[in-house]
This record gives sequence, structure tokens and C-alpha cells, in this order.
Amino acid sequence: VQLQASGGGLVQAGGSLRLSCAASERTFSNYAMGWFRQAPGKEREFVAAVSRGGSTTRYADSVKGRFTISRDNAKNKGFLQMSSLKPEDTAVYSCALAKARSILSSTQGPFGSGGQGTLVTVSS
Repeated sequence: VQLQASGGGLVQAGGSLRLSCAASERTFSNYAMGWFRQAPGKEREFVAAVSRGGSTTRYADSVKGRFTISRDNAKNKGFLQMSSLKPEDTAVYSCALAKARSILSSTQGPFGSGGQGTLVTVSS
């Protein structure tokens, strides 16, 4: 399954953005999905994950209460709604699927490397 993230851009601190992840195949719905980010000079880090059915979510402590992950399996798409953005949220964001078919409520990986990311820049 190929993935393409979009929706990034430049936003002021305190602002919001909604990222989208488009999957190339309907098998998208068989896997938990995650969002990851990589800031310049830093390692890739986990941001959020959602179970294959969309009922269970998991977040990094750094984004809990500010970001919301969701998915629309009928459209083969995932989303990351980001609010109250901070300069430290600046990074390239990408989406990835679990490497193995997921049980219905699981948000666990391991996750693949994902597709091309989208840049989010938060100015202070």
C-alpha cells in the first residue's frame, strides 16, 4: 500500500492544520495507521495511531489533548487534526501502516516507514 501525506504548511503558533493521508489500496482498512514526524536533525518520532476500525486511538504525550487522529476507510484516508500548534511541532509529518494485519482494536506497530511526508512549520 502506498501512502501520501498532504495538508502541511506554515502556521502561527496557536493555529491549526489538518493533515490527510491517502492510501492507494482498499487493504488500508486491514491495518492500524500511525502518524510520525521528523524534525531537522532529530530522529523520527511517534505522534499518534488509530486502530483499523477507528475506535481506538493512542497519542504521544507531547500532542495529547491537541491532536486528533481519525480515518475514513470508505475513502482509504487517514487524518491528523492539529490544534494549538507550537513551534516545537515543526517537522515533516508522514503516515504509516502497521507491518502486519492488525486486530480490530490494536494501535500497536511495528509500523512501516510510510510514504512521502508533508512539512509543517509553526512560527512563533
